[in-house]
Amino acid sequence: MQAGVRNQLSGKITGVKTGDVMSQVTMQVGDNEITSVMTTESLKDASLQEGDTATALIKAIHVVMVK
Repeated sequence: MQAGVRNQLSGKITGVKTGDVMSQVTMQVGDNEITSVMTTESLKDASLQEGDTATALIKAIHVVMVK
């Protein structure tokens, strides 16, 4: 799959919460954890499951940094 996204983080999926319309996927990336929310249909199409190795493609117009 080709994607025009420069920010990529690879890790292991540690949790999947599936709802009727929306689902939440959590991934461990090194010492950090990131979470994505997507439609349940997209989750099924991607075949993501807990324990899978996956890559998060991050493309955002807003990034908030705090100290």
